[in-house]
Amino acid sequence: MATPASSRLSYIDWLRGLACVLMFQTHCYDAWLGGTARNSKVYMWSQILGTFPAPLFLFLAGISFALVIDRLLRKNISASEIGKKMVRRGAEILGWGLLFRLQEYVIALGWAPWTDLFRVDILNTIGASMVLMGVTCWPVLKVWGATGVRSRDASLEKRPYTGLITTAVLVTAAICLLTPLLWTIWRPNFLPWELESYIDGVHNLGQPQTWLFPIFPWGGFAFAGLAAGFFLLSDSTKKLGAHTFLMGGILGVLLIFVSRFLVSRSVQIYPVFDYWHTSPEFFILRLGMLLLLISFAYGWCRWGPGTWAFSPLIQLGQTSLLVYWVHIELAYGRFTILPRRANSILGASVGLFVICVMMLALSLVRTKIGRLTFYKARIRPTHP
Repeated sequence: MATPASSRLSYIDWLRGLACVLMFQTHCYDAWLGGTARNSKVYMWSQILGTFPAPLFLFLAGISFALVIDRLLRKNISASEIGKKMVRRGAEILGWGLLFRLQEYVIALGWAPWTDLFRVDILNTIGASMVLMGVTCWPVLKVWGATGVRSRDASLEKRPYTGLITTAVLVTAAICLLTPLLWTIWRPNFLPWELESYIDGVHNLGQPQTWLFPIFPWGGFAFAGLAAGFFLLSDSTKKLGAHTFLMGGILGVLLIFVSRFLVSRSVQIYPVFDYWHTSPEFFILRLGMLLLLISFAYGWCRWGPGTWAFSPLIQLGQTSLLVYWVHIELAYGRFTILPRRANSILGASVGLFVICVMMLALSLVRTKIGRLTFYKARIRPTHP
């Protein structure tokens, strides 16, 4: 069994690759289908499947965040240094998100409004969520560090994960429960809209926009992934081995039934109820489905054909940022490979296939270049 602390976990890359493909099909059909095709079941199911990539990317970012913290702890790095490193990493991703928006604005110069520079897209939210996770974990690690970060006592090794899991779960619950209020009666409209957008997705339109990715509720998936990651790293979980993922799948089913039960009760505690965008019930449902998906991916990659040979999904998952960046321009941007909203289902499907092949080829080239660079660095002489 691959240990949670390994540098690359195949099921995580497989899931990232799956999120990429689901994202490709959603964006391509949305950008290219026209006329009656936009009222078809193909388009409807495409949009439904498109609800998975964002929470999946965020959840996996949380798991990866926990894995990196664990690796730094094993190197006996101080709590303060870990906190700084993780906040800087989140700020770097946020910076990439802002740079992406700048690039899109420059390419579309002349017809894109300047407000697009401050649009809160998924990459911005991943970066902002990572910054918040770093800030949240920092004091927990600091408290643990006061009792001996470098101790080899097994009892001390367990202490941070319990605190980190508890903290991550509490933050997840807080985001989930506060979202309906922060989108309505508790809106922070005293902030400039450029900042408020990160909380409720208001953009410059006066009301929260459902097509954006504010921290409420989307950041909750990152903290849920953070809790899951630290749970996988705990000593008791390691002893359970693969049964952990079976338990995760069972928990996922339970959360789905809890969500359905809450909806059936028809008891609303919020002044405004929006099931599909802000409700805790829908958040819980999607979290349950994510746990089921992760359980399936683990089994597929461990016992199924997921890693028997070359896996396109794993390959895409290892370069998810790059293929995300490029495919957006090919689907929506000035360099789109098909005319906007003017294609049949067959035409858009052919375009989607071309996009998938192009992104896989780009991913392979990027991986090859990375390996060559690493190899040259290893053989470079250290003296003249």
